[in-house]
Amino acid sequence: MPTGRFRPRAFLPRLLLAAALLVGLNGCSSMKIQDFASQTPVLKIEEYFAGRTTAWGLFEDRFGTLRRSFTVTIDGAWDGRDLTLDERFLYSDGETDRRVWRITKTAEGRYEGRADDVIGTADGQSAGNALNWTYEMMMKVGDDRWRVRFDDWMWLQPGGVLMNRAHVYRWGLWIGTVSLFFQPEGKAGVTPPALIPPNPAPPNPSPNGPAGKRQAAAG
Repeated sequence: MPTGRFRPRAFLPRLLLAAALLVGLNGCSSMKIQDFASQTPVLKIEEYFAGRTTAWGLFEDRFGTLRRSFTVTIDGAWDGRDLTLDERFLYSDGETDRRVWRITKTAEGRYEGRADDVIGTADGQSAGNALNWTYEMMMKVGDDRWRVRFDDWMWLQPGGVLMNRAHVYRWGLWIGTVSLFFQPEGKAGVTPPALIPPNPAPPNPSPNGPAGKRQAAAG
């Protein structure tokens, strides 16, 4: 759920010019959380984010232009009901930021989240390896703040990597996407299971075969 700060640069005028073409094309994702109910490994954020986690992220505007990249160090604490995430951002230009999420597990697979720049409450639902957050936020953009809406998805992968993609909307229009990859401390460098098994080691040559006789002669 790290979202960070972004800079508008010159893309807002182009966005406004394209707005008429986007009407009717910017609704919420058609994905449903139950689509992932049978997927594994199962994601439980209260377990995944307990301790320290590192994330690497970037923000692309709707034209596919990379606007900003960043890393996040997240310290999480779970007390059996509430999960606190202390997020510290470091941007590629040297700027820093901080956000503290306070997340309550209200039922199995249901969460509510709060942070200082979140408007009201973030609504979270999980099933299988996925979690979906929806919320509004006052997002820092340069020297301004924009009221935006997030459709935020997470998917846990084999090996402990958590993938995160959040579409960002303003005035009902899609303005960009935040993408992140998370890795809990102590698991950095873990490689997911190989899809193709490694080549088996060649068998030892038979002592009675040609290769075995050559080895014996060489010895």
